[in-house]
Amino acid sequence: MPSAPAPEPQTAFPFIGGRPALNFVATLGKRHTAPLERLPDPEALARWITEAGLHTGADGGPVRISEADLVRARTLREAVHRLVRAAMLEEAPDPGDAARVNEAAALPDLAPQFAEPYDGPRPVLRWTAARPGPAALATVARDAVLLIGGPLLARIKECESPTCSLLFLDDSQARRRRWCSMDRCGNLAKVAGYRSRGRTASTS
Repeated sequence: MPSAPAPEPQTAFPFIGGRPALNFVATLGKRHTAPLERLPDPEALARWITEAGLHTGADGGPVRISEADLVRARTLREAVHRLVRAAMLEEAPDPGDAARVNEAAALPDLAPQFAEPYDGPRPVLRWTAARPGPAALATVARDAVLLIGGPLLARIKECESPTCSLLFLDDSQARRRRWCSMDRCGNLAKVAGYRSRGRTASTS
């Protein structure tokens, strides 16, 4: 029986996928090696929602997340991941996964509001909802539907690092991006390549 994913340090939420749905999928890291659970508790999910910019309530306080919200979030995350991967491979989606994403996407979404007081040169925008946790997940689910069912699907790639599983939207001009980020896996690959060439040169 596989062991449960280990929690990551509190600081590490990668927001390099290019879309909310892909950033949400990245809350489970290193899927191909030793999975890292970045949402170990409701507080972590609340923090992700805030850092992702999916809730900026009037009180400025943290999003209230229940254990049930956390379970639904993880279930949605894995359904989105499987649907994205199936679409990338041009395979038929799992009907259960599609139903889960549809159900989440049908919930009330976040609403844009002008923040009070209105005393600046232009109103400040904030996103809010009566139930910000489920509303944020609805936003993620809707983004997944639009991404998988739209023309940008062909730009979704998986990082080529064997120890990374992050999905990202390739927005490079030549569409030849290989790494989730040059600051992460791209730089590590360059360093590894340089060292390998150095070892080859020293033994030739």
